[in-house]
Amino acid sequence: MAWVVAKRAAAASSSSAMKSVSAAAAIWMRSYAKVALGTDIVSAAPNVSLQKARTWDEGVSSKFSTTPLNHIFKDKKVVIFGLPGAYTGVCSNKHVPGYKENIDKFKAKGIDSVICVAVNDPYTLNAWAEKLQANNAIEFYGDFDGSFHKSLDLVTDLSSALLGTRSKRWSAYVVDGKVKALNVEEAPSDVKVSGADTILGQI
Repeated sequence: MAWVVAKRAAAASSSSAMKSVSAAAAIWMRSYAKVALGTDIVSAAPNVSLQKARTWDEGVSSKFSTTPLNHIFKDKKVVIFGLPGAYTGVCSNKHVPGYKENIDKFKAKGIDSVICVAVNDPYTLNAWAEKLQANNAIEFYGDFDGSFHKSLDLVTDLSSALLGTRSKRWSAYVVDGKVKALNVEEAPSDVKVSGADTILGQI
């Protein structure tokens, strides 16, 4: 009898342990879920905010405020594209210019915002956007600690180029926070699927 009780207790303990492991796994997966079609970006990156591009003085006067994802995506049609970093070659010469040149086409399709995001501080992004003369067409946001891209599993290691952990090159069409189209490049130097022309055809 004692053996049966012990066996049942062991089984109950094992079941409880498995439930705990499953719960922990679910929490981990929820926190760092890979973005895909249908993903709710706000839910996939809980408690994450981005930093709107601005000058240092504007940062100080705003008390270094950040923008919750809900404010960026809720009740809006948004085209967002991520890139490895400000002032890098392909990003400056091809990726951003493509979106800037097509801004009127995006607006004609009812897009509320075209957003560029990178693992950079908002001050560097602001200076870069001004240099590209793109800040009046595109909204630039920093992901200074990479938390947004990590949450969506959209980071890549570019230490070989002395850049460290950066965003993959990608684009998405997002409606009320839900991903309707997603394009991720195989290589950070490519703009084969994440450019403006591709996403325009997916809206």
